[in-house]
Amino acid sequence: MSEPLRQMAADLARWLAPRKVTTVSDWSDEHIILSSKGSAEPGQWRTSRNPPLREPMNCVGARSDVRDLVLMWPIQFGKTAVLCNALAYTMCENPGPIMVCLPSEVARDKWVAQKLNPMIDECPAVKRTLTSVASRDAANTRTFKDFEGGQLYIEHAGTPGRLKMTSVRTLLVDELDEFATSLSSGDDPVAMLDGRTSAFPASFKRAYISTPGIRGISRTEQLWEKSDQRRYYVACPDCAHEQPLEWTGLHWTPDGSQCWYVCRDCGVVIEEHQKTAMIAAGRWVAENPTGRMRGYHINCLYYQLGLGPRWIELVQMWRDAQNDPAKLKTFINDRLAEPWEDPSMRAVKHNLVADRAEPLPLRPVPAWVLAVTVGIDTQDNRLAVQLVGWGRGLTCWPIDYIELPGDPALEDVWTALTDLLNRPVDRIDGAILRVDAGLIDIGGHRTEAVKAYVRRKLVRRLMAGFGAVANNAAPLGKGKLVDVNWRGQMDKRGVHIHQVGTVAIKHLLYSWLSSDADKDPGDRRIRFSDQLPPEYFGGLVSETYNPAKNRFEKRRGGPRNEPLDTWGYAYAATHHPELRLHRYTKADWDRREALLLGTVGAAPAANDSRETSTQSPPAPAAVDSRGTSPKPARRSGWGIGGGNKRGWGE
Repeated sequence: MSEPLRQMAADLARWLAPRKVTTVSDWSDEHIILSSKGSAEPGQWRTSRNPPLREPMNCVGARSDVRDLVLMWPIQFGKTAVLCNALAYTMCENPGPIMVCLPSEVARDKWVAQKLNPMIDECPAVKRTLTSVASRDAANTRTFKDFEGGQLYIEHAGTPGRLKMTSVRTLLVDELDEFATSLSSGDDPVAMLDGRTSAFPASFKRAYISTPGIRGISRTEQLWEKSDQRRYYVACPDCAHEQPLEWTGLHWTPDGSQCWYVCRDCGVVIEEHQKTAMIAAGRWVAENPTGRMRGYHINCLYYQLGLGPRWIELVQMWRDAQNDPAKLKTFINDRLAEPWEDPSMRAVKHNLVADRAEPLPLRPVPAWVLAVTVGIDTQDNRLAVQLVGWGRGLTCWPIDYIELPGDPALEDVWTALTDLLNRPVDRIDGAILRVDAGLIDIGGHRTEAVKAYVRRKLVRRLMAGFGAVANNAAPLGKGKLVDVNWRGQMDKRGVHIHQVGTVAIKHLLYSWLSSDADKDPGDRRIRFSDQLPPEYFGGLVSETYNPAKNRFEKRRGGPRNEPLDTWGYAYAATHHPELRLHRYTKADWDRREALLLGTVGAAPAANDSRETSTQSPPAPAAVDSRGTSPKPARRSGWGIGGGNKRGWGE
């Protein structure tokens, strides 16, 4: 066969071969050329330059079964690059009708001039798909592009007419939180956009990309709450513990001249130059696997070197914003990619909390209380003890706050503690509760006395712990052995010391108290008896968060903070490996309630367990929660289940 015929045969075979389906990231690495008009690093696109972009981009590809996704990202991280690459790929590899929507006409025109037109000029693959590149051709206007196999509509959400009478298979939305709450017609712009894809029920793609706005009304936050809530986990260079980088994990010197990140598991210092390798080896982890759509959240700590501000520059921005609410909102929205909530709305005052106390006795406890944990703070001359009851969803009932006088170096105070914690807790319906787990502070001057008491195991599931240095530590860290045997080896039967994420727990407590302000008593997360001592309420909110120093501080002249510390230890005790109340499902709570009522095997009551009942069931029985707890799950990133926006909620 002659050379011309061989070439013709090769061309024919290539033409007849089925199109090779590729991912958005691989296609972009081969075809996308960045223009100097809109990129700090013009030239060939490289996904490896910013690895977290790979998975979200690929969700828009033809090989992905993802239909809806939301990106809650900071500025300058590549939000628009994801949109543009997804658009170019779809036009060339998976053609069909596409709509790109921006919040306003001005934003649309800027995007066309700075992003779309340079991409068409620099990328031959995109230019070849266009039916016409002539500026006077109706097939190539500022807001409409006709290409092989599809059409591109570029709209803004300013008027209802722009969002009607168009059916598209792919919808790409940028800066979602800038959209109007409603249009002049009264329609919701996002609902109208979603309706544009209804003609393609089996193959549509919808991507919403934005920094968030104000908490509670942010459209991006609302979509994120419905999603599987993926965060980018990286491994600690020292202990290999996987974790997402969070602002609370960044520490700096008092003058802000140096900063570093702290691993929340081992406490080792991580320098910024290490993050490049960490990010390259990182992965997206879904923290809410049951979510209805795919969601991605990331923050400014992940900026690659050369593609955004350095950590020390971000620290300076944060410090400069502390006395300026406008700057602080901008930083939280644009850099942390988190919804803004006015700090004045979150303020918690002890007199307001005390006003929520209900005219109910401390004991017997309400019928919705299903478990009890204890937190103990150690002082040189006393033990502060708080018993806390927990209901479904970790609804909280402080049962008692007691101070036992005596030097912990002596035996008397420990005898009184043992007697207190081993007493049964009566419930109003006749059921009997016992302490399921507890945590005692091992800090201070009585460390050896605390270890000796925990070693004796006189109270069920009593742990020794201390406040973690890292602000982003999990509520309860993995226990570490501190005892050695006669051979000098670690004694596996000895005392385990746990670090407690006190900062995160205090944030959680204050958020619960704040959100309870406008709720009816029966709907509150934390309910109080008016029989609690008055100083309890002041001590519970005795500290305030200082964002400039990134830590909690005691109020000047305020009450002692033992009620706050002991509540935190009691909450950490709910995470005991044999208890894990924070991971309880409805079935787990139902089983625990059935055991309390002595009705194992019977159907659980249909009424809300939080309703207080005066009827006593037959044969009340104490619960051994070893039989009620689910099998401990394998330890994962955070070590907690569910999640509010920071991962600390239930």
